[in-house]
Amino acid sequence: MSRVCPVTGKGPLSGNKRSHSLIATRRRWNVNLQRVKVEVDGRVMTVRMSARAIKTLNKTQKAQ
Repeated sequence: MSRVCPVTGKGPLSGNKRSHSLIATRRRWNVNLQRVKVEVDGRVMTVRMSARAIKTLNKTQKAQ
């Protein structure tokens, strides 16, 4: 399974981990993916979605 959100397209970011002595080693910041049941075209599906996308979808549902 890839670590990419199907809704927002967010994927992992990379950068450097810095120790106290400022030695740089590569690291990754993964997306916070959660399993969520979503209704798509009248069918309930389980999707791995980022936490930010879940919050945004909940906001739009409350506003309606």
